[in-house]
Amino acid sequence: MSSLSLAVRDSSTMLRRNLLHARRYPSLTLNLLLTPIMMLLLFVYIFGDTMSSGIGGAPNRSAYIAYVVPGLLLMTIGSTVVGTAVSVSNDMTEGIIARFRTMAIHRPSILVGHVVGSVLQSVMSVVLVGAVAVAIGFRSTGAGVVEWLAAFGLLVLFATAFTWIAVGMGLVSPSAEAASNNAMPLILLPLLSSAFVPVHSMPGWFRPIAEYQPFTPAIETLRGLLLGGEIGHNGWLAVAWCLGLTVLGYFWSTSTFNRDPK
Repeated sequence: MSSLSLAVRDSSTMLRRNLLHARRYPSLTLNLLLTPIMMLLLFVYIFGDTMSSGIGGAPNRSAYIAYVVPGLLLMTIGSTVVGTAVSVSNDMTEGIIARFRTMAIHRPSILVGHVVGSVLQSVMSVVLVGAVAVAIGFRSTGAGVVEWLAAFGLLVLFATAFTWIAVGMGLVSPSAEAASNNAMPLILLPLLSSAFVPVHSMPGWFRPIAEYQPFTPAIETLRGLLLGGEIGHNGWLAVAWCLGLTVLGYFWSTSTFNRDPK
């Protein structure tokens, strides 16, 4: 069997293993998924009229639903990959990795299985949150097939980038609890972005922080694709952030995994 065939076979096995774990222990995924759904309902039904007056003049809950949903879809990815950090940390501390190291398997397949499984879970979570958003009134305007494909590609690229970062966090964490805490910025960063209010409405000293972090250009790009708005420089900024974080997370994760004695 060629090395490529071996890598594909072992990666598929590890992917199946991680998906079975997610199916047997869904509580973590569900708990993390509830965060963006609760935020969606909270900001639409409790704060919607007030928040919409700050972005479009007169209170308009429907307009605010359209504004807030793209950010919450990306927040869903940030929430989902926290579970990946916890899962990787569990593998590293419970001894199963030591067993895998003694077996004739393609070693990178262990990480690949986590990454592919997490991306699939992120996509399914985004679909579920999107379905809730549609149920409460979200409608995409001005988006054709090309825009929808571009939006889907951005979501997958974003999920891949942050999954590799989460894998690295899980590898360097001494316990599952520490991994969960280390990955919390992936949930908090959207709160410091343009997900809920425009950047120009923020204090002047804070605007650069909100504007140039990874979530804001990705949110603005997704918002432009789904709602027919201007994307401007946010498109290439979002792709650059995703590619950079993917490369960083990949080399961080693989180097940590290869030298970890556990």
